[in-house]
Amino acid sequence: MEIPNKQIIFKDYIAGSPKENDMILNVGKISLKIPPKSSSSSPSSGGAVLVKNLYLSCDPYLRGRMRNFHESYIPPFSPGSVIVGFGISKVVDSDNENFQIGDIVTGITGWEEYSLIHKTELLRKIESDDIPLSYHLGLLGMPGFTAYAGFYEVCCPKKGEYVFISAASGAVGQLVGQLAKLHGCYVVGSAGTSQKVDLLKNKFGFDDAFNYKEEPNIDAALKRYFPQGIDIYFDNVGGEMLDAVLLNMRTHGRIAVCGMVSQQSLSYAEGLKNVFMLIPKRVKMQGFIQSDYLHLFPQFLEHIIGNYKQGKIVYIEDMNEGLENAPAALVGLFSGKNVGKQVVRVAHS
Repeated sequence: MEIPNKQIIFKDYIAGSPKENDMILNVGKISLKIPPKSSSSSPSSGGAVLVKNLYLSCDPYLRGRMRNFHESYIPPFSPGSVIVGFGISKVVDSDNENFQIGDIVTGITGWEEYSLIHKTELLRKIESDDIPLSYHLGLLGMPGFTAYAGFYEVCCPKKGEYVFISAASGAVGQLVGQLAKLHGCYVVGSAGTSQKVDLLKNKFGFDDAFNYKEEPNIDAALKRYFPQGIDIYFDNVGGEMLDAVLLNMRTHGRIAVCGMVSQQSLSYAEGLKNVFMLIPKRVKMQGFIQSDYLHLFPQFLEHIIGNYKQGKIVYIEDMNEGLENAPAALVGLFSGKNVGKQVVRVAHS
């Protein structure tokens, strides 16, 4: 017996930032029992699971999967297919001995009410605790681990260093700043509204913050906030901000290139003018992907959960209700509408 299954379908490849009409709300059908032989389609995973999706994660990397670009670390979506991304789900049927009906799991799932997942090796069971369930998509999920790996493994921080973070109130930036403060660093962040600047200073404990939209000259702003220069720059935006930072790095500084949300499309990407500053200042600039550091995930969870439960780390998320509002939530990331980690609640249980 089949039931209706609302889905968000990827319409076609885009240039620039996504728009709501690049995605279509469709109603398909699905059986709440795993079809025979589903488990044999992916032998290495040990069997399939059928899940009811509870929360979906809106992340900037999804824009890259909506472009007809095949040279990235993750392939593009196929036009006409269901969008997939990180989510939290409840198992409603299982052919896999590692997952039981009723288990709560996180991993890659479809933007739909129910998903049949064959690649169960990408799923992780969530044990019950007093941390909000949706935080496993942010603080304890891919964005949080990105912050942890990027800061400790790429930036190699030392106590007392000067740290600058762009898009600092976002899912990654807010945690990088707090980790830097716990490490004994001086931390300044940039954001795009006065509300977000206030959060950085009064909620996340940054030493200072500024609204980049109110700064006519980013280089001058950085010299004002970092008269002694910058040791560590955690880059989430690229473009003009990165170019200005290159003029303000200290000798042997480190730049972790996490994202470039300012670059609307690789076809029209801005070039950098100040890369030569890497040479006289002996600056290390490195791009990274969190999946390269998955061996550190257990110690990441221990570190973050411990600090969160002690009140040393706080986290903010922006929750949208209903699968039908997922496209708007994703689109809003690229104009800064979200405050904190953007999550969509598909179902309450």
